[in-house]
Amino acid sequence: MTHHALENLNIDAFDRMPSPAEVHAALPVPDAVADTVAAGRRDLQRILRREDSRLMVVVGPCSIHDPVAGLEYAARLKALSDEVSDSLLLVMRVYFEKPRTSTGWKGYINDPRMDDSFHIEEGMRKAREFLLRIGEIGLPTATEALDPNTPQYIGDLIAWTAIGARTSESQTHREMSSGLSTPVGFKNATDGDLGAAVNAILSAARPHSFLGLNDQGSAAIVRTRGNAHGHLVLRGGGGRPNYDTVSIALAEAALRKAGLPENIVVDCSHANSHKNPRLQPLVFLDCAHQILRGNRSIVGLMVESFLEEGNQPIPADLATLRYGCSVTDACLGWEETAALLREARNLLKEALPKRCG
Repeated sequence: MTHHALENLNIDAFDRMPSPAEVHAALPVPDAVADTVAAGRRDLQRILRREDSRLMVVVGPCSIHDPVAGLEYAARLKALSDEVSDSLLLVMRVYFEKPRTSTGWKGYINDPRMDDSFHIEEGMRKAREFLLRIGEIGLPTATEALDPNTPQYIGDLIAWTAIGARTSESQTHREMSSGLSTPVGFKNATDGDLGAAVNAILSAARPHSFLGLNDQGSAAIVRTRGNAHGHLVLRGGGGRPNYDTVSIALAEAALRKAGLPENIVVDCSHANSHKNPRLQPLVFLDCAHQILRGNRSIVGLMVESFLEEGNQPIPADLATLRYGCSVTDACLGWEETAALLREARNLLKEALPKRCG
């Protein structure tokens, strides 16, 4: 009887990946960094529970591709954070994984050299190194959880997690979110529908058991307790924004109907600004004025921002990359970002405390 090969017919190789425990041992968390992460998570949870009147703002590059420019941005953001901390809790956006509709650069972890060499083991180590540096600066960080194994490597350094529009409906990501140690924001679908994100919040709040990875890198049955800090992120969809007062009211009603807290984060990018970074301040300030008029559900905002405005394609010669400019979605420039956050702080510093208690 002829034996036919039945497995791995389209696999080229299995390269060894260091275990999460090995990566953690090589890059341990100093006490000061652990304090920064823990304080960021605690503050975010208090905002979601209405025990802290500040507005959370997840702000930073669409994706990290140059750690030097990223650290320069972080240093500037830390100084600004200290300036506006009475009204705004700034959380640096540190996205290492990029979902793709078809093809394109998948992010710093997947391809750190940006040349399709896919040294994932190098990317994971460098991502953890970068997060440690941000923690040393004293900023809490936010990221999107895309690969369900990645949190085992870097999740201890993250304060807030997003589940993207393409994955909020995924059972795998709902199960993973139920075990994450951070608050989790679920984005509405790319067509603008809220149902998948609301159902994801409900699902992630429950315990789950699923196949995953333990810290030794072995397959394990992961049993979670459920995540009580899921919330809705509005990013627009179907070619339309959804940050206006009517859209916010509909989102509040959907959360209320599901028996969920009316906690909404507005993503000022994506369909809400038609991917035009210069429109992000208009979205942000519209939401700020909703708060001034009595809105209590908008607890946070997201802004894609980098040192330089706009974006650029990845060139064949990486030496020609423009410093501090995004290689994925177009970003707001630093000066405009700082002016926006200062203006928002001045607008809201008296109104925000009235929303608690």
